[in-house]
Amino acid sequence: MGTSHGPTTPARLFAWAAVLCFAAGIAVLVIAAELRGVVVLLVALAGLVVAAAGVWWGLAHRGAVRLLVVLLAVAAPVTVVLLVAGSGLWPVVLATAVLWTGAQGCSRAALQQEHLHSGGMRGRPGKPLHHPVLIMNPKSGDGKVGRFGLVEKTEALGCRVILLNTSAQQDLAAIARRAVADGADLLGVAGGDGTQALVAAVAAQHGLPFLVIPAGTRNHFALDLGLDRADPSRALEALTDGVDLRIDLGDVSGRVFVNTASLGAYAEIVQRPEYRDAKAATALAELPDLLTGYTGARLTVQAEGTRLDDPQALLVSNNPYATGQVLEAGRRSRLDGGVLGLLAVHVAGAAQAADFALRGERSDAVTVLTPHEVTVTADAERIPIALDGEAQTMETPVHCSVTPGALHVRVPRDRPGAPPAPRVERRSIGRIALGRLLDNR
Repeated sequence: MGTSHGPTTPARLFAWAAVLCFAAGIAVLVIAAELRGVVVLLVALAGLVVAAAGVWWGLAHRGAVRLLVVLLAVAAPVTVVLLVAGSGLWPVVLATAVLWTGAQGCSRAALQQEHLHSGGMRGRPGKPLHHPVLIMNPKSGDGKVGRFGLVEKTEALGCRVILLNTSAQQDLAAIARRAVADGADLLGVAGGDGTQALVAAVAAQHGLPFLVIPAGTRNHFALDLGLDRADPSRALEALTDGVDLRIDLGDVSGRVFVNTASLGAYAEIVQRPEYRDAKAATALAELPDLLTGYTGARLTVQAEGTRLDDPQALLVSNNPYATGQVLEAGRRSRLDGGVLGLLAVHVAGAAQAADFALRGERSDAVTVLTPHEVTVTADAERIPIALDGEAQTMETPVHCSVTPGALHVRVPRDRPGAPPAPRVERRSIGRIALGRLLDNR
């Protein structure tokens, strides 16, 4: 892991641009529109709150109620737009919106520059390979293995391919261990994140490099490694021009995970048999019961001195995500930080629901931590858990931890996906703009 010695010049310039754009937006709104500008701003904020509350209640109810609140969520911003247009202030509001959007963009650019300057995940040249073995799931990602000719391209590079028989139940970890016993000096997987985790555990156990081919549906792990998810065959470039990244692995009661372990509402949804074939529809159908009348196991979380009671949703990740959400995680800026990410959601009442829908992980309904260990107990002997998106059940208590530097991942030297910057925080932008002045406060 690299270290930074103060903000870089590009980062500082972007940070100052962000500050100036934000201040200019306020000046335009207050000076050009005077009191009316403040009124318009308050009306716009009220409309945003109503829209956010409508989104939440739309997820938490069914039938006519859902339709009504969705219409409300759409009508609120439309009404605000009409009021602004009717007031004659739309040029002022438009200019303010452009300036604030520019401020947000400059803020992210400043943080991205700082993140890159800090070193990120640095790759080292990998050792030459003699017997690489790649395991492929032909059904993963609706047949990406066949569509992209991964078997033929891999074998052309002199690699052994093990094609899974999807018509029968197979022990993937046993297949990987057998490949190691036969002399494999690299293990790779073309499949989804759950499949990646099973083989990664074997590779880590034997100290072998691991190759990720994003042939699943979402491939969050590949995304955070910077791989090209649109063309999984590009990951094969790691075999001829690759570098090794040393990253962490998460562990849940003895089971390795590369992305997330989810408990509570999301884990309950994943358990549904119809979820795999209709994820969005299943989530919308089940969310009302889970969010407003949750009848699952009552969870208690202990995370290094912090106790959380009755979270409705709990997400534990292998390194923290830059943006946390309940059903769809964002991205991780690095995978070698040596900590877990924890995001817990407990919504009590309509006001908190609106705040959660509006502010996301900054809401009082959300707790965000970066512990090394997390223990989850419950009022049930076994609880559902979604491990890298795969439905599981585990005995309580469930213990989550992280193993720093456990896995060497072989990735192409040229990867299209730049690591994301951390989320935008005003204090972070101030530190970058003013250098070390704020660090001494």
